[in-house]
Amino acid sequence: MLTDRIEADYLLETTGSPEKAADVMAGEQSSGTFVAIPGETPELKERSAARVVHLTVLEENVPVRSLPSPGARPGEKVTRAKVTLSWPLANLGPSLPNLLATVAGNLFELRQVSGLKLLDIRLPQAFADRYPGPKFGIEGTRRLSGIASGPLIGTIIKPSVGFDAAQTAALVKELCEAGIDFIKDDELQADGPACPFDDRVREVMKVINTHADRTGKKVMYAFNLTGDMDEMRHRHDLVLAQGGTCVMASLNSVGLAGMIELGRMTQLPIHAHRNGWGYLTRHPLLGWSYVAWQKIWRLAGADHMHVNGIANKFSEEDDSVMASALECLTPMFPDKPCTVMPVFSSGQSARQVPATFAGLKSTDLIMTAGGGIMAHPDGPGAGVRSLREAWDATVAGVSLEERARTHPELGRALEMAA
Repeated sequence: MLTDRIEADYLLETTGSPEKAADVMAGEQSSGTFVAIPGETPELKERSAARVVHLTVLEENVPVRSLPSPGARPGEKVTRAKVTLSWPLANLGPSLPNLLATVAGNLFELRQVSGLKLLDIRLPQAFADRYPGPKFGIEGTRRLSGIASGPLIGTIIKPSVGFDAAQTAALVKELCEAGIDFIKDDELQADGPACPFDDRVREVMKVINTHADRTGKKVMYAFNLTGDMDEMRHRHDLVLAQGGTCVMASLNSVGLAGMIELGRMTQLPIHAHRNGWGYLTRHPLLGWSYVAWQKIWRLAGADHMHVNGIANKFSEEDDSVMASALECLTPMFPDKPCTVMPVFSSGQSARQVPATFAGLKSTDLIMTAGGGIMAHPDGPGAGVRSLREAWDATVAGVSLEERARTHPELGRALEMAA
């Protein structure tokens, strides 16, 4: 394990020498600049300069470029390589905001780079010592939800916006009675005048608390508290006071510093929503890989992290989705695993359950089906039951089609998702 250095892996595309491009990357992100400077002595470089510790050429003379560059010629060939850079921890200390400036920073603007993707990062123990990581994670989520084993079956309030607080609570009542484990606000529903946050929390928690008093099961609801820090503190404290068991934040909206502060002060699990992720990753040679990106937010305090879903409604391939989910369950440090619940979403239904379980080989997950539950022909309650039946069958090694012969709600769900 690294003790005093930080490492980052990149997929590099360049029209020139990959070795030269890697040297420029290392210099730009540590002690160097575009010209030699007197103060950059050999002693200083030995102490503070980033190093190119690994470079493997993957493809040569490929007629593709991803980023425009000054003076680029039509049809210019590129080389692609995997590059690993290393920095001394002493350059920045265990600081997540400054880590971003170091491993990403100006690299995407370099003339020598026509494509660049940050694939992974490896951090020394000092980061685990500095940051809280998830306070609840998998174990705490199971404890608060009362779901000791198996997946948490969840949904999103749909329509995403348009309901007032009373209408939202009425739908929550129906879902609670159907046996749902987890409900979340849509990321578009925050604190608008049509459905104020405070009103929504009070109305929804009346329903959830009444249901818990009657049945002993307290449904976990992730209220979207995204806002500035004062707003998030107030919203968190209200959810806690009303007996809520989860809050949600949009990572790209609150930013890293906002998430760090929320992680430090929260007394509830943080459901971390990744909306906006597409602009960071969709191009295969630009931006971030989820493997690297999610490590930042886990250290900052996320307890659940969205990973998209199998056969999703967006553009992400199944292999990428599953790699993201598996990474959420992979420990980051020997004494501080920082493992979190992967959240499968985006066009999910009973149909995706077998492939999800086959890839993850675990039931430590939250599966949120919006349309898959809300649009079930027999109503949301039947949607919840169909998803649970699909998981029960899959874990038991029974095909969905076989289980559907004796469980019509599952059969209707499979017809709808065909």
